[in-house]
Amino acid sequence: MTAEITPHPVDEMLPAGMLFAFGLQHALVMYAGTVAVPLVFAAAMHMSAAQTILLINCGLMTSGVATIVQSVGVWKFGSRLPIVQGSSFAMLASLLLIGQVYGLRSVFGAVMGAGLAMVVLAPVMARLMRFFPPVVIGCLITTIGLTLMPVAGRWV
Repeated sequence: MTAEITPHPVDEMLPAGMLFAFGLQHALVMYAGTVAVPLVFAAAMHMSAAQTILLINCGLMTSGVATIVQSVGVWKFGSRLPIVQGSSFAMLASLLLIGQVYGLRSVFGAVMGAGLAMVVLAPVMARLMRFFPPVVIGCLITTIGLTLMPVAGRWV
């Protein structure tokens, strides 16, 4: 006799209407988060409208490519999970400082250098994740959000 296994609530298939609503919500939040970082950076760096648009388009393009690599997996890269890879506010203060002191070329060089360093250090960082429980990561994300509140207040 086989026992029927009930799926965990996370694994349940929702009705089509709810799937559409949650998917739309996810897409809007992803898009807003990916566009907000270049907008904040461009405003702080006093970039022109054309430069801001180019920065946003580059951010969306690289986020799309990174999402495909993360979701599908290419060689040893990617989690092969349905996630969206977007922009992060974590590095914004550092990039603004680099940009104000050394210019935009240095910002782009720093981003490329940091990306290369993370590819090299990813195996080491994966082993260190056990030292960062969800409460630590949650505190970091909360701190980043609180730090950005003045920017959001000025925008409102």
